[in-house]
Amino acid sequence: MSIWADMSTIVTSTLSGDINFKVVQAYRSDAAWFVFGPITIIGAFLVHYLYKAVPWIDRNLERSIVVYAYIIMATIIFVGVIQRFVFSNQVPWSTTIPPLLFMIMAWYGCSFNVKLRTHLSFSEFRSNMGPKGQFFLLMFDNLLWMIFAIIVVTTTSRVTVNTYDNFAIVLGTDNVMRWWFIVTMPVCFIMLAGRVVGNALEDIANYRSGEPLIKQAVIGGDV
Repeated sequence: MSIWADMSTIVTSTLSGDINFKVVQAYRSDAAWFVFGPITIIGAFLVHYLYKAVPWIDRNLERSIVVYAYIIMATIIFVGVIQRFVFSNQVPWSTTIPPLLFMIMAWYGCSFNVKLRTHLSFSEFRSNMGPKGQFFLLMFDNLLWMIFAIIVVTTTSRVTVNTYDNFAIVLGTDNVMRWWFIVTMPVCFIMLAGRVVGNALEDIANYRSGEPLIKQAVIGGDV
């Protein structure tokens, strides 16, 4: 099939929910990059303006997801340990659901910390550079994050569709589908791309106004 035909298959079949082997094959082709690359970039701008329109989401969405995922994961593990060593009994999914929740917690935490610039900061080194050098490296960071987001959105979308097509369930459960967890990954990295857009626009505004470009980043700090 041609790339255009595969792109059409990806878009129409995904929107209709009609996933089959032909669609999975289209996702595995190069057409997926031409579909999810633009989706990631367009989604990034939509997410950025959503953050601007609703400041509460900007401040709390990712942190809330991280905290609740951690609480649920810790509760499952704690109860599972008590059941195993005290009652010599344990629910089968108590060892399979927590890793999936940890995956969600880690990547949404990554998205939030991109906003805080606690990844790829190197602030001690960059503070000694001139404004042009700082601006170049900050924009290079943003470019790297956007490329990374496109790669992850595309590849995890492939995994999601493949898992959906195989009716893969979470081990130890009867009807909890694995794709319910995996689909959060492309969504997360579109949100991360939105953070990248916000950072880039902030860097451009600071450079034009002469404001400091490099600021001290604090992991988990308020924004």
